[in-house]
Amino acid sequence: MIPLSVLDLSVVTTGTKPAAALRNSIDLARHVDGLGYVRYWLAEHHNLASVASPAPDVMIGQIAAVTKHIRVGSGGVMLPNHAPLVVAERFKMLEALFPGRIDLGLGRAPGTDGATAYALRSRLDRREGDDFLERLHELILWETREFPAGHPYNSVVAMPDDTRLPPIWLLGSSDYSSELAAQVGMGFAFAHHFASHDAIDAMVHYRNRFQPSAWRAAPHAILAVALIAADTDEEAERLASSFDLNRLRRDRGQYLPLPSVEEAMAYPYTDAERTSILRNRSRLFVGSPATVQKKLQPLIYASKPDELMVITAVYDHEARKKSYSLLAEAFGLGRTSGLSD
Repeated sequence: MIPLSVLDLSVVTTGTKPAAALRNSIDLARHVDGLGYVRYWLAEHHNLASVASPAPDVMIGQIAAVTKHIRVGSGGVMLPNHAPLVVAERFKMLEALFPGRIDLGLGRAPGTDGATAYALRSRLDRREGDDFLERLHELILWETREFPAGHPYNSVVAMPDDTRLPPIWLLGSSDYSSELAAQVGMGFAFAHHFASHDAIDAMVHYRNRFQPSAWRAAPHAILAVALIAADTDEEAERLASSFDLNRLRRDRGQYLPLPSVEEAMAYPYTDAERTSILRNRSRLFVGSPATVQKKLQPLIYASKPDELMVITAVYDHEARKKSYSLLAEAFGLGRTSGLSD
């Protein structure tokens, strides 16, 4: 059976304030750690009323401290928002404190709107255009210490200097990151839950073009999917109504807290809105454990992921935990499904 992991946005609901959403993330991490999930990643988003966590490195430390087996990482750090040295230092610290259990997932998007992105980066050495590749190169150099002769950074050391950076993963929703991850020999995670690019194309492209490196000898591809499971198809559909309304609002630029099922069921949808919801359902797997397995199987078979990473955004925290429990049982999770990196 394919290993399962978790992607957590620390979702804020109309009934759960941001501080409570952060505590729910810690509770969920403890829960899935006991179920045999192999990885727990936290996202970075800013200025979004629907997402409580703008600092995955802070959450990683909190979650790693209260779990025992699961790897904990970023899904991801939006590298253009940060000085590469700061990223290197923070993740070396996490690796030193929790050796062998930390992942460094990197994204090239800002994770926010233009004004907030400027506020985050205004004190950085700003480059024109997309500088992700330049920042990635610098981050790697803090690990390899291969700065050119005479470069001023040769006298700067990313501490703690007796600890390596954790495994680096490149995140993507297009063919750009799959190509780059293959070229530099790093792990790759594809965001099927919001991508317009074909997941199968990205995953196969990465695997076929992978070049072994000092970072990784063989390709490892993670497929991230949005999924809601419940005891019955009917109950799962009821829970998914919150997602449907939330996604409809997001498409209009309204990043509001996740609405309750009752609010979603009472919403007066137009025919055009119902059509939009049906279209968005292509990125969401909903149903009983048997149903979601059946729906997932063609995508898993065609894209051949090494790991399935699941994001479950539902209004009720206990229902979210149950969804992960049902999925773990359906996929036969256990301690034997653990991964080394």
